[in-house]
Amino acid sequence: MPGKANKMFSPSSPCKNGHPVVTETDPLLPMPAVVSSHSSPTGDRDQCQDPSRQEIKYLYLEFDTALPTPRIALPPGPGQLPPPEQPCLKKYTSPYLWPKWRKSMLTCISCISTAIAGYSTGEISPASEELTKGWGISSVVYSLGITTFCIGFALAPMIIAPFSEVNGRRPVFIASGILFTASTIACGGTHIFAGLLVARLIQGVGASTFATVVGGVISDFYEAEDRNTPMAIYSGGALFGTGLAPLISSVIVYHTSWRWVYYSHAIAAGFLVVLMFLFFKETRGNVILRGKAQALNKYYDQLEAAGHVGVMIAGHDEACRIRWKVQSDDQRASLGQMILTSCYRPFSMLVTEPVVFFFSLWIAFSWAVLYLQFASVPLVFATNHGFNIQQNGAVFTSICVGVILMTSISIFQERLASRFGILPKSAEARLYFACFEAALLPIGLFWFGWTSYPSIPWIVPTIAVGCATMGIYSVYLAVFNYLADTYHRYSSSAIAAQSCCRNLLGGVFPLVMNAMFTNLGYPGASSLLGGIGLLLTLVPWVLLFFGPKIRARSKLASELAS
Repeated sequence: MPGKANKMFSPSSPCKNGHPVVTETDPLLPMPAVVSSHSSPTGDRDQCQDPSRQEIKYLYLEFDTALPTPRIALPPGPGQLPPPEQPCLKKYTSPYLWPKWRKSMLTCISCISTAIAGYSTGEISPASEELTKGWGISSVVYSLGITTFCIGFALAPMIIAPFSEVNGRRPVFIASGILFTASTIACGGTHIFAGLLVARLIQGVGASTFATVVGGVISDFYEAEDRNTPMAIYSGGALFGTGLAPLISSVIVYHTSWRWVYYSHAIAAGFLVVLMFLFFKETRGNVILRGKAQALNKYYDQLEAAGHVGVMIAGHDEACRIRWKVQSDDQRASLGQMILTSCYRPFSMLVTEPVVFFFSLWIAFSWAVLYLQFASVPLVFATNHGFNIQQNGAVFTSICVGVILMTSISIFQERLASRFGILPKSAEARLYFACFEAALLPIGLFWFGWTSYPSIPWIVPTIAVGCATMGIYSVYLAVFNYLADTYHRYSSSAIAAQSCCRNLLGGVFPLVMNAMFTNLGYPGASSLLGGIGLLLTLVPWVLLFFGPKIRARSKLASELAS
């Protein structure tokens, strides 16, 4: 019965002074089975038996479980107290049944957190010239700030992800947000390079939650067929934040102190933590169900303490003593075992599953190119066009524009395909658009390399950066969706494998950028990367034609229902 609690009575309710007794009932619980406390000794045997002698039975609770009726005596008999107030169970509704506005709000908070986490990667780049001189280090050594961040970013989800599945997304989000904010402040307050490296490592740990667990959050309350739009926005948030970082940070470094790059970021992160604390509700289904079971069990304990023992279950003539539990809690391994599995299975899948291996290679290279731009763009534009720090940062506007365009295209093309039914209902449907759009990555790399001359207007290679970013985005979205559709219950491990690969390789590439572009020349280095990218664009084509056969041979992959 929807709505607020109503005062209800039934014709069989006991009477007091000639009037029916009115009882308060919660709309989400059955109306209590009211038993007269003045039943005669020769009355109904079921009402007179004492169910308190029964053993408690533990039953599994699901979101759609029909709740039994509490057995309450009114008016209270000898040794009995008035029954406690029924708990409100509205907040324990299945996330899939939440209203659209709540899903949209949580999606927005999650994607903003992803953008703020992505911002961390490139914010270190604009201050390189000032800090390398001040601390007496080389540009290669300074790039370790990106590498250490990526190490924390890659490895922390192996522990964070299973912890969030057991204890819920909300506490992990808030704790990670606090850690992330504190470490960002530490980055701005340090006076030695070693301190910056340690703070960046911890910052990567805190940021990893918002880049890896957000995909699980979206899966918590969106069905598979409804996930493309939120996943497209999530992917766009990750890349948009990455491109926004050098754009804003360069302005801050140029006009104020490099420390305010981190302090301003910490202010935004702190505001996000407050936002999550106030509005981010738990999304993990088993955790919500566990809370519902605990609320019901507490209510039954209070009833028994008041002398009202047992509930009436359909098909049983006598009152029963029950308590609820969640099946996934019984079937789940210990947290330690889950962490061991989380650390072992992704790497096992990386070497035993061809799909995971080649997709991880594909996205790792794409991500490495993205991180490579933090150093290659300032190098090329400062050398060829005489750009200062602020002007170099403005070039990264092309990344933001490319992400916005590609996010809009991805949402529109999926809706168009769904409307006209032009794609097959299989995992390979995720690859049709990516087969063509991923080619934008090598095109952008060739374009950037062969237009990196002082005689060519700066806007030409700038557009090339945006083109390459659009290709990176298409790879990122296709990999996430395809692995999720292919591996189902093992999708978290498959996604963790590619996430670890792309972040580790992304952290290594900036270390070799200067040597590669200096020794090979700008056109040669970009052409080498473009050739590798062109070769890897074969990955979705191979899976498009041979994906069903490859998945049929896999022990972990599963076919989608036709």
